[in-house]
Amino acid sequence: MSSAKGRPAAFRRPLLSVCAALTGMALTVVPLSTATVAGAATSDSQGKATRVSAWSPSMTTGGPSFDNQTIRMVVHSSIAGSGARITLSNRYGSAPLDVGEVDVAVQADGGEGTRGTIRNVTFAGSRHLTIPAGAETVSDVVPIPVRAGENLLVSLYVPGATGMSTWHSDAFDTTYIASGNHTGDDTAAAFGTTTASWYYLAGLDVLSSTAKGTLVAFGDSITDGYHSSTGTYTRWPDFLARRLGAGPGPQRLSVVDAGIGGNRVLTDVPNLWQGVSALKRFGHDALGQPGVKDVILFEGINDIGNNAGPDGRPLTAQDLINGYRTLIDQAHAAHVHLIGATLMPDEGNGYYSPAAEAIRQSVNRWIRTGGAFDGVIDFDRTMRDPLNPAALNPSYDSGDHIHPNDAGMKAMADAIDLRLLRS
Repeated sequence: MSSAKGRPAAFRRPLLSVCAALTGMALTVVPLSTATVAGAATSDSQGKATRVSAWSPSMTTGGPSFDNQTIRMVVHSSIAGSGARITLSNRYGSAPLDVGEVDVAVQADGGEGTRGTIRNVTFAGSRHLTIPAGAETVSDVVPIPVRAGENLLVSLYVPGATGMSTWHSDAFDTTYIASGNHTGDDTAAAFGTTTASWYYLAGLDVLSSTAKGTLVAFGDSITDGYHSSTGTYTRWPDFLARRLGAGPGPQRLSVVDAGIGGNRVLTDVPNLWQGVSALKRFGHDALGQPGVKDVILFEGINDIGNNAGPDGRPLTAQDLINGYRTLIDQAHAAHVHLIGATLMPDEGNGYYSPAAEAIRQSVNRWIRTGGAFDGVIDFDRTMRDPLNPAALNPSYDSGDHIHPNDAGMKAMADAIDLRLLRS
């Protein structure tokens, strides 16, 4: 939905001149790295801690090029842990990525790190690395403790021209850019440029003494946080992570957000930064997370709103159901619990039409009654206007009649029956 036809023009980034050349590359199967060898929770040598994903945005192609610059990004951890590692991704790159240095620090404020917390990050013992095109790499363990809800700053120096970057376009957080190598700076004085995207940084995982696995929120711009307040961590997966942490006893699941604005279940989006289809990315972005136990699948409204069926033909409800069944089969083959979420109403948005609404209703009936998912979350029922079920509740509407405001995001998280989750 980034998506929805009413998206502000400022968010319609122009396609780069090489998009046509890269479209074929973006649709190929990209080799998975050790960052994505998961499926079941992994424990340390004593069996006392479980390695889980604490933060992991889904990456796409189409990002800007960098040259002799430091990129400082905010990572908001959903779980406490130790033994932190980061994942760098050149998954959608067309050339090797040269990385000069990387460090991690606890955020003090904005782009400033807390004095004394900076830690060098190594990869197979080296501070410098080259990541082949299409690959990802996981760091050595970084000796920095992580608290639930804490922000870390990851600073990445690229010494040469990178070409089009692997990125996550809509971070709803602030990234800081400096010329030259400023990875070791406590202050943000050199970081004169800011953006609202993440670049090359695809994950933070930790060893947790309490969590038994990772919960992945998989979806489109509603999951990605479109229209949530920047830097406040008010996406519905953020609210869910805090809810899990505030419950009785220790937090048993980490939560990561695998939403991409504009993403579709069945087909790739022409805008490269909105990602390949869920069918193509599910194995990597969801099932590839360290310690994955549960996935909440909440996607399909962009397929419906764009009438985007397979092979360029109009969409039917059965097309979307077939796509869901494929993802269910993939999850079950990986011994992962897949929970389906009903699609929310959108009357008043450009996506809405009587024909589209009929498909949404048919798909939601199947999600509720088909028995194919391991559980169901009825976001439609929670978020619809009691006086007009085809529209969002005005109290939860951000104004574009498809994306929730912060109150709506919290209502979504609160609507999830935690008994559906396996840990």
